[in-house]
Amino acid sequence: MDKLPAKTGLLWVKEGFEIFSKRPAELTTLFFGYLFLMLLVGIVPVIGQLMPLVLVPLFSMTFMHACVHVKQNKRVYPNLLLTGFRSPAVRTLIKLGMLYLLAAIIAIGASSLIDGGVFFQAITGQIAIDADIVRESNMTMAMLFAAMLYTPAAMAFWYAAPLIGWQGMGVGKAIFYSFFAVRRAGKAFLVYGFAWINIGIVLPVIASSLVGALLNSPSASVFIMLPMSMVLTVIMYCSFYPTYTQMFGEPPEPLPS
Repeated sequence: MDKLPAKTGLLWVKEGFEIFSKRPAELTTLFFGYLFLMLLVGIVPVIGQLMPLVLVPLFSMTFMHACVHVKQNKRVYPNLLLTGFRSPAVRTLIKLGMLYLLAAIIAIGASSLIDGGVFFQAITGQIAIDADIVRESNMTMAMLFAAMLYTPAAMAFWYAAPLIGWQGMGVGKAIFYSFFAVRRAGKAFLVYGFAWINIGIVLPVIASSLVGALLNSPSASVFIMLPMSMVLTVIMYCSFYPTYTQMFGEPPEPLPS
């Protein structure tokens, strides 16, 4: 795991676009299937609000496998959504998902020290977010504080799922290798993150605002922003794969499933 130059972050983004361009319809369909499953899970009272985070490692393997299929010029079918659930490491991936949930709860809970619990209540649906609440509280600072606290966990989780699913590591070992791999490639990840903030957030906002202004229609902005944001999210998911192969090499053949 050699240190990488900062420009590597842009190469990861570029490769994400290249992967998506080869199977755009199939990858987008896979993403919509994932959203539909998350919607179904969310219907379940209480636990439905927590399960999406627990299932993140399993579904991250879905998109990692999908990228392998694209690279091998294979079709991407919706049944890849079950990849994580069919994995020999499914129990370990669920344990990792529990740590995802725990880390998120700690980070969001700690934000109460900044804004008295406003952000926590908002994200758990106890209060509705409006301009007055944001302006009168320290919610923005609380969000930044929660993100800062969650950053080490994000570093530890970034590669953990494929290291568990593809290399058979335990949770502790996968988290250890993931954290230090991201740390060693810190400059590349800073560029990678900054690029996706601009591509995935700033660009859709500017494009939708321009279209809305030209057509003098606020609703037109929504019709541009939603599909654009979804497509860019799929591309971002595709860009996760080259970050892994850059650090740990190609996945095993055949893929464990």
